[in-house]
Amino acid sequence: MKELILILMGGVLINNYVLQQTIGICPFLGVSKKTNQAVGMGIAVTFVMLFATLATHPIYTYILAPFKLEYLQIIVFILVIAALVQFVEIVLKKFIPSLHKSLGVYLPLITTNCAVLGVVLNNITDGFNFIQSIFSSLGVGLGFLLSMVLFAGVRSRMENCPSPKCFKGVPITLIAASIVAIAFIGFGGVVENLIG
Repeated sequence: MKELILILMGGVLINNYVLQQTIGICPFLGVSKKTNQAVGMGIAVTFVMLFATLATHPIYTYILAPFKLEYLQIIVFILVIAALVQFVEIVLKKFIPSLHKSLGVYLPLITTNCAVLGVVLNNITDGFNFIQSIFSSLGVGLGFLLSMVLFAGVRSRMENCPSPKCFKGVPITLIAASIVAIAFIGFGGVVENLIG
């Protein structure tokens, strides 16, 4: 159980895909202007990561690996992720149309979000079993959600702060993102000390 908690907390704080590994930056920068959009995108990405792992791990374990078809894993995983994103888009359009409209073009881009593909590939590469893969994907998804919400809060505060003309727009956004990423480095030894 301790190992599963370490995997979960590692995905959220220590190995945060967005802030530590710079994977999945496109939606992080594009949808973090408003907190409600950031929460919606974070939940959608977490959902897709979790269900992509639930689908891809058995496919890899019981079909690709036994038949020596590991070289097809990227293609198969992308197809599974694309189908899941289409499902999420249909559900949001039907039940939460305001969130669907606010996410706009970024919702279909979950299919090409390298964080989603990265988590399912890393689960296989790291040798995680099915349960460990689920905890890893949940941790990475929650880490993505946390970084989106935190950065949305930072960006909302930046709108009210004066900054030099040359820093307006993208430059100040990237500087703020790097400061938030540096803050996450401090979590490196915390989780091991708490659980150990």
